[in-house]
Amino acid sequence: MSTRPGTAPNVAQIEAAFTRKREELGVRAAFPPEVLAAAEAAARRDPSGAPGRADLTGIPFVTIDPPGSRDLDQALRLERAGDGFRVWYAIADVGFWVERGGPIEREAWLRGVTFYAPDCRQPLYPSMLSEGAASLLPDAVKPAFVFAFELDARAEIVSWTMERALVRSRAQLTYQQALEHVEGGGAKFRGQPWADSLTTLKAFGEQRRQREVERGGVSLPILTQHVERAAAARLGYELEYEQPSASEDWNSHVSLLTGHAAALRMVEGKVGLLRVLPPAEEGAIAAFRRAARALRFPWPPTMSYAEFIRSIDLKNPLAAPLVWQAKRVMRGADYLAFDGEVPADAEHHALAMLYAHCTAPLRRLADRYVLELVADLSAGRAPDAENRARLPELARVMNETETRGGKLERAVVDIAEAWMLSGRVGESFGSTVLGMHDGKVEVQIEDPPVRAIAARGEHTKWLDLGEHVQVKLTDVSVDEGESHFEVV
Repeated sequence: MSTRPGTAPNVAQIEAAFTRKREELGVRAAFPPEVLAAAEAAARRDPSGAPGRADLTGIPFVTIDPPGSRDLDQALRLERAGDGFRVWYAIADVGFWVERGGPIEREAWLRGVTFYAPDCRQPLYPSMLSEGAASLLPDAVKPAFVFAFELDARAEIVSWTMERALVRSRAQLTYQQALEHVEGGGAKFRGQPWADSLTTLKAFGEQRRQREVERGGVSLPILTQHVERAAAARLGYELEYEQPSASEDWNSHVSLLTGHAAALRMVEGKVGLLRVLPPAEEGAIAAFRRAARALRFPWPPTMSYAEFIRSIDLKNPLAAPLVWQAKRVMRGADYLAFDGEVPADAEHHALAMLYAHCTAPLRRLADRYVLELVADLSAGRAPDAENRARLPELARVMNETETRGGKLERAVVDIAEAWMLSGRVGESFGSTVLGMHDGKVEVQIEDPPVRAIAARGEHTKWLDLGEHVQVKLTDVSVDEGESHFEVV
């Protein structure tokens, strides 16, 4: 439906639109009864007596996640070792709870990943496992795969091992709590046996970030649009840009290091599933350099793309459209299965290293099988034959799922944008030009933070990238997630 001037839909309409989009994309909702029954039975298993596992419950692991998280895939412990680092990284062992060939595994292959939307989430595994028994929640013994790294002063790998173990997390922290502890000089959690992990995490993360710079890798700043419930918002939801957190960045480098180690082991063993991304084309970088210049961001000719990305002042009001432009430089990451000959270019070029997804098995199907494969290779065993045979199909499922997830994410934002603009048809908004295509103008609206395509009037002059213009909202369809503008 289109929204007329002065009218606004109710909350039920936007949530119905979210539901329709999930159904349209084939996102599965409720779990079948046989899956729930199997999950309930599995959740009653006692992992403490699981054979063939090292007892690492004495290590003071801690988890660091967004507020309210319950599906905790990873727990960490960091120590200084001379001028280097010692890192333990525990990752939930889904295979202990989910039997091969059973109803839970079959359903997981139909889902691929956990799908997130503002009104609900559709988990990969039933919540009694993903947010309960299998999650690395504090003060409970859990089965896990544990990577143990010895790193030098530059946080480069000296040696590492990986084994199945039993672990016990001591605390569940948010990124903000970790940051407050470090910025407060270690006072917030003083006396806790895991508190030194947080200060060491900062030193580790900064070293790993510098190694990424030296490799020529680049991670785009986290300036992603999110739709959140908000009781104080005009319509009950709000659209905002997520700002990056230093502690989240430090934490991400533990995951990246682990994914790199897993990729190295699989390449050495000549079998595995990698996350790959082709290098950026020179033309794409040149176009982005022009966009940065038009948006008035200084980029000296001698500064590389990776160095420039790190120089962006995220407080600049034009940072969001600039980062969005940067997403066009590198795109098209895929899962790549191999068995035998390693592909000629198997690198993830944004990270400038070999890389594999393996640190989120509660939320991503592939990670369970990569972990089991790496465990076999690390123990000197031949990889599980069934696991090995399913790698090509696993890559296909994950690539299709990633595409579906991206479409859902974009659709959710489109619907939320239309919903936030409902009742404002006829109003004009200040915006920044992102580009001109086929006679239309791509703009970033300042408030609310909406990216849109505006019709260019018959007499509208050519608009330069970065130019400030006024656009008028002419029509809104919440159901379709469409907002129509024209340049005034």
